[in-house]
Amino acid sequence: MVPYNGKAIQIMDEVNKVVIGKRIIIEKVLTAILAKGHILLEDFPGVGKTTLALAFSKAMALEYHRLQFTPDVLPTDVVGFHLFNKQGENYQYKPGAIMCNLFLADEINRTSSKTQSALLEVMEEGKVTVDSITREVPKPFVVMATQNPIGSVGTQMLPESQLDRFMIRLSIGYPDLKSEIGILKERQNSNPLDKVVRVVEKEDILAMQNMVEDVFVHDSIYEYITLLVQQTRENPLVELGVSPRGTLAMMNMVKAMAFLNRREYVIPSDVQAVFKDVAAHRMILKAKARVNNVTVDNLLEDILRIVKAPRIISRETRLY
Repeated sequence: MVPYNGKAIQIMDEVNKVVIGKRIIIEKVLTAILAKGHILLEDFPGVGKTTLALAFSKAMALEYHRLQFTPDVLPTDVVGFHLFNKQGENYQYKPGAIMCNLFLADEINRTSSKTQSALLEVMEEGKVTVDSITREVPKPFVVMATQNPIGSVGTQMLPESQLDRFMIRLSIGYPDLKSEIGILKERQNSNPLDKVVRVVEKEDILAMQNMVEDVFVHDSIYEYITLLVQQTRENPLVELGVSPRGTLAMMNMVKAMAFLNRREYVIPSDVQAVFKDVAAHRMILKAKARVNNVTVDNLLEDILRIVKAPRIISRETRLY
């Protein structure tokens, strides 16, 4: 496992050349990729969401497609269509933008709900069905979608069914003073993306994803994750809690987090590191929560405090 851990660190180092001062965000995006998940980036314009996706595609040798979602984008633009070939007298499949390794759905909430729903099958199963013919997308496959949290004119809110298919939701945020000065200096005479070099091949990513699946999870960690999720459903201020799909997403994320930290087993801090990123976008609060100024973030922090984490007795024997 160690050589692949080193390659994962190198990937983050390459992306960090472009997205300065956001190491934690970079780590969580890579964690989701190794966990075979999709990422929703909800943030203000111009903070580096597209740059982040491009940097990952270059460092990981992934075929990258970007589609700017607008009201006139059709489902066929995403999944493709069949076109009649006069010479062969048959229909040929014309691939949509989704046929790649890393698909950036830019401003996904600015397109119609019908086009948004075209992503449901491919995000869940890694397949697209056009005219009753199903095709697999290339592997590895990751969807990174962006949406602007401000300005509702011309937007369509993502339905809960589609939000649930994103493993995590992240916010990059504005850079601090030192990082923004570094951004200005880096872009005076060149584009930092030109400095990003390929670290791994697609086969290496698939190998790392398989290694993540083999990370050991103790029964006490299974129980800890389940108790945390149940609290999101049982809290009187919550209208909609985390789904079983969300529980599985959290399990995959914590295993990938353990892998990045050079461990073959999960510890409670892995769960705590990703809990809010996995759970927040899957929850809807009741009106009385908003009246009492309770946010999803506040509530999840309370849940982490309330639910007792298992105690590590021996790392060597992996007992808790």
